Amino acid sequence: MNYVVLMESIVKVIAIICGIGLPILIVWLDNRKKINDTNQRTQIVLAALEKNPNLDVEELIKKMAPTQKKKLLKEKLLTKLLWGGIIAFVGFSIFASNLWLDYLGGADPEMLFLLYAIGGILFGIGLAFIINYYVGKRLLAKEIEAEQAKLSEQA
Repeated sequence: MNYVVLMESIVKVIAIICGIGLPILIVWLDNRKKINDTNQRTQIVLAALEKNPNLDVEELIKKMAPTQKKKLLKEKLLTKLLWGGIIAFVGFSIFASNLWLDYLGGADPEMLFLLYAIGGILFGIGLAFIINYYVGKRLLAKEIEAEQAKLSEQA
């Protein structure tokens, strides 16, 4: 058997596994986890009802419900700043490395143009996230203070 054909077949099998098998596995594991969580809650409620038949089931279920921690406005804004900084740095790095390649003169002009475009686009997206952070910080200052006050009252 030809080595090239064998390698191409292996690459195709790996691509099929990654493209089809992994998403199916992830969805199956997620559904299985949800089913197990529901079964555990059901067993807890049944055990509580056996010990105390006069128990308010709705109140117990509300207490047992998984509470999702809501992200604060400040956390959301800081996440935008983080991603803006990362994406802008990557875009600037690509753009600067292309300048260096262009200076050396050994690169294909079409490839340089493509990389300049990718670097510029990423840098622009990063700057948009950073601008979004500063505008959001200014516009939501009162809401952020109200959230902080609410948290300090709860603590």
